[in-house]
Amino acid sequence: MAVRLGQREKTAIEVQKVLTEFGCSIRTRLGLHDQPAGNVCSPQGLLILQLCCEEATSAALEAKLNSIDDVKARLVNLAD
Repeated sequence: MAVRLGQREKTAIEVQKVLTEFGCSIRTRLGLHDQPAGNVCSPQGLLILQLCCEEATSAALEAKLNSIDDVKARLVNLAD
């Protein structure tokens, strides 16, 4: 799953609560954000989640993340 966070300062706490709720379904989590010159963190971020759960659970996670303002989540299935 790919998750884009806009305004990380405002969305991070709510996103973290959702990720904790679905913690047993997340095998790997990678968080990225730009750091432009001046050591100022970008207000946007990107999360890559490797999930280990049933399709219904991943759909529920996606829906819950997408219900947060300025957060966009999309399930990416690369399995054959």
